[in-house]
Amino acid sequence: MNILGISAFYHDSAATLVRDGEIIAAAQEERFTRKKHDNQFPVNAVEYCLQAGGLAAEQLDYVVFYEKPLLKFERLLETYIAYAPLGFRQFLMGMPLWLRHKLHLPREMDRALHNKYNGRYVFTEHHESHAASAFFPSPFDEAAILTMDAVGEWATASFGTGRGNKIELTGVIRFPHSLGLLYSAFTYFTGFRVNSGEYKMMGLAPYGEPKYYDLILEKLIDLKQDGSFRLNMSLLPYCHKTVMTGPRFEKLFGGPARKGESPLTQREMDIAASIQAVTEEIMLRAARHVHNKTGMQNLVLAGGVALNCVGNGRILREGPFDNIWIQPAAGDAGGALGAALFVWYQLLGNERRVDGRDNQRGSLLGPAYSDEEIRWFLDSVNAEYHIYTNEEQLIAKAADLIDEGKVIGWFQGRMEFGPRALGNRSIIGDARSEKMQSIMNRKIKFRESFRPFAPCVLREDVDEYFEMRPEDDSPYMLLVAPVQKDKRLPLETPSESLKGLDKLKVKRSVVPAITHVDYSARIQTVDPQRHAKLHRLMSRFKERTDCSVIINTSFNIRGEPIVCSPEHAYRCFMATNMDVLVMENQLLYKEEQPQARQHDIDEYKAQFELD
Repeated sequence: MNILGISAFYHDSAATLVRDGEIIAAAQEERFTRKKHDNQFPVNAVEYCLQAGGLAAEQLDYVVFYEKPLLKFERLLETYIAYAPLGFRQFLMGMPLWLRHKLHLPREMDRALHNKYNGRYVFTEHHESHAASAFFPSPFDEAAILTMDAVGEWATASFGTGRGNKIELTGVIRFPHSLGLLYSAFTYFTGFRVNSGEYKMMGLAPYGEPKYYDLILEKLIDLKQDGSFRLNMSLLPYCHKTVMTGPRFEKLFGGPARKGESPLTQREMDIAASIQAVTEEIMLRAARHVHNKTGMQNLVLAGGVALNCVGNGRILREGPFDNIWIQPAAGDAGGALGAALFVWYQLLGNERRVDGRDNQRGSLLGPAYSDEEIRWFLDSVNAEYHIYTNEEQLIAKAADLIDEGKVIGWFQGRMEFGPRALGNRSIIGDARSEKMQSIMNRKIKFRESFRPFAPCVLREDVDEYFEMRPEDDSPYMLLVAPVQKDKRLPLETPSESLKGLDKLKVKRSVVPAITHVDYSARIQTVDPQRHAKLHRLMSRFKERTDCSVIINTSFNIRGEPIVCSPEHAYRCFMATNMDVLVMENQLLYKEEQPQARQHDIDEYKAQFELD
């Protein structure tokens, strides 16, 4: 039985294909259109999923949408009426899209399927989809479920349980009280773009002190011991305005919101540290409450807040659960997957078998390209490349190049589903280099210098470098843990004398390129089952250097989605200061290519909204 899941129109539209409970394909629309966080109906992603499954539209048994649009429309209308006439401008902006598209989803889905699908359309609730995406692919036969995001129809957070092939949600927080929207309000206030800048604010937090923590808890949020809360909506105008904060919020935090691209000040760093600390406290309290209510030892997480990997790490280390599993595509994109799995298990009652490993397939669910397809493209642009018929020779050469300080674009196998590059569409480099963070941020990613990079570490060595249990599994880069104390270096300058971005100038560990200023790292463990080729590369690098860690960052520049095709990868390679590109078994050196001129780089960057 073939089930197509779809998410669209809000953030990160996506499509997934599930066949008899197995995840066959999944991809976000942005990867095909090259519009970051593309929220249009995922026509290209749907087409890819059908191709990956070898299907025509008429062979689909069910098509399912990840939320109930009429229920969401009800919430919007009630909110407009409740705040009228203040929300009239929002009403005028939002209604045309609803009247043209969102209220006519069967028509939109008919168009995407070329009017060839004759089955029924199913609509699940938003947080049901999140919960299903968290539990059904997880390695657990039973688990507590916690979902937290901005807002679905009415719910902004939910909890419950999953057992076998059923989930049940028993607790909910409702709009307008939302941890996701609160975090986005501070993202907006610190000068970053909502729905894309939250990662930046989380990365900025360690440069500051949580000076506003008590103020937030006193004036902005009434936080209960069980993790439930109510927001002071007089300070948050997002219900009736197109902005997230207003004059009263500005007065509370000592001045206006930072304008995008203006210099960061200590105030923004301290605000980021404060709301991050509040968010972690809410996540911890909620996790403890869910444990008390369910008595379960396993926890699964989804929703946009579950991408807060610092909070996730604290739940694992300090919370009451023995094990946690987080949906790699925890945001709206993953809702498409959850909706499809919800139909297969919950509605159709099919048996679910658990073997101790998750069913996400490493989240490597997107398109792959053969050597022949890659060579055809490279020949079409007159690229110079070397073919390695012996994969071990290619692995050895790549390991040598990393050791020599080269930055490598690594394009292998199927593209990742979710916001993280996990070793198939990655830029990799030497984590031991003091200069690598700055080089990658400024000359390759074209982004702020404070942004940290994540490590890949051989799973068998994870506890050697990080404060995690032996063989702890973090394949999806969704947990933050401290660097082991014996890998840290004594500071030449006392830490208390360093403020703000000056903290960047200090070498903190034997792997400085991935050690954040608070000695933390966002970890991806690499094992031979999920990432065979990357594991071989890292093992070879370890043989050469006695180091089990490399840098892994997404293969894109700031403002651009992660690359999908050989064309995207080559173009990004040529327009940045990457040294080497490896696409399957083809290796390209920058100095051998037709030289990319500076105005070519500027033209490339200008195509994307570099917020």
